[in-house]
Amino acid sequence: MTRRYWVIGGEYEGADFNALVPGTEKLVGPFENEGRARTEWTRLSCSPAATATTRYSIAAEAVR
Repeated sequence: MTRRYWVIGGEYEGADFNALVPGTEKLVGPFENEGRARTEWTRLSCSPAATATTRYSIAAEAVR
């Protein structure tokens, strides 16, 4: 079984990271391997536009 990787997240309303600020949601991918997804995660997380309440995660999807 192979996997696809996605980078998901955005800017959250507060430091509890419970709710995204509407309009800031991002779903990027799919990526064929985790390394490429991690490169995109780094680009988004470390961009000059990122704030203390910006958070992204890498999600893996099993593909048959």
